[in-house]
Amino acid sequence: MANEFFALMGRMRYITRWGLMRNTFSENISEHSHMTAVLAHALALIRRDILNLPTPNPDRCATAALYHDASEILTGDLPTPIKYYNPDIKDAYKQVERIAGNRLLDMLPPALRGSYAGYVLEDDPELEPIVKAADKLSAHIKCLEEQKAGNKEFDSAARQTWEAMKAMNRPELDWFLDNCLEAFTLNLDQL
Repeated sequence: MANEFFALMGRMRYITRWGLMRNTFSENISEHSHMTAVLAHALALIRRDILNLPTPNPDRCATAALYHDASEILTGDLPTPIKYYNPDIKDAYKQVERIAGNRLLDMLPPALRGSYAGYVLEDDPELEPIVKAADKLSAHIKCLEEQKAGNKEFDSAARQTWEAMKAMNRPELDWFLDNCLEAFTLNLDQL
């Protein structure tokens, strides 16, 4: 094996998200993963430093978020309406993601596989709630940015992501929504 893992990580920029939607600007999984990592780090810090709640290590949360969509390098981004259409498709896609994740791990030197496995396979139960919240928040922010640009195509997705975030019952996410989210609706002069 030629240790292709890192070269493939660089190809995340070629996988476009929101494939079924008309976008005013495209977003790839590299951009999304970066934003999700920034948000996961922030949510963990909010949980720990503002809310004084037990939290996983913020740096590990950020790292997990960087790799949370790594399998999509091999699978592509399956649009949410298809991915969650019914339980059979959802379960089958989870299996495909796991196979792709294991294939990526096999492209690492054996001594590194264990260090990356929890991140690539998304199977660390301590980090998962923070990363899932950050992932949904990143999607909602994309919706807000599209709406700010006048794109009504994202109205339904904005409502759905909002409802999904509220249903998570994550105090650090609620704090972010109450204290930080509005800034994403402002233009540069307003910031």
